[in-house]
Amino acid sequence: MSEKLFEDSVKNMLEYVGEDINREGLADTPKRVRKAYEFMFKGYKENPKEILQKALFTSTNDEMVVVKDIEFYSFCEHHMLPIIGKVHVAYIPNGKVVGLSKIPRVVDVFARRLQIQEQFTEQICDSINEHLKPKGVAVVVDARHMCMEMRGVQKICSTTVTSALRGLFKKEKTTKDEFLSIISSSFNK
Repeated sequence: MSEKLFEDSVKNMLEYVGEDINREGLADTPKRVRKAYEFMFKGYKENPKEILQKALFTSTNDEMVVVKDIEFYSFCEHHMLPIIGKVHVAYIPNGKVVGLSKIPRVVDVFARRLQIQEQFTEQICDSINEHLKPKGVAVVVDARHMCMEMRGVQKICSTTVTSALRGLFKKEKTTKDEFLSIISSSFNK
């Protein structure tokens, strides 16, 4: 799609909702919206495998690695309204560790696509599981959905929590419990 076609679509939406597209404050809005969408949906052009494999290091560590409170912003695929929340990720290394900044980058790859939270959670977990091949992966997502707050049922500040567990996190209750204990302080904020 061309930049002009996208910007013309924004003008059409503005007219549809009753705006005067010639109003001074809206003169550059179609261009700004296009640039914002290019940024907010750049996850379609990114590959989590490439991100993770750029920073893999040999390690004897076999204890849980947790990156918690990773903020994210996404859009629901049903109404194209924001989803705002935090992701908590843990993995148990199996001879390799990954640079810690790569975990939030993988979260952003999937957040910057149209999403449903359940799929988003699975995508993060499966990507880390597939490309790191750890002994286990756990992902918990806690998010607010503007499609529930701004329209529809209008339940302000309600959150949705989803999880995905692989390997030892799914097989061993003590491993899962340790992870949940580590991230539990995040739910009390």
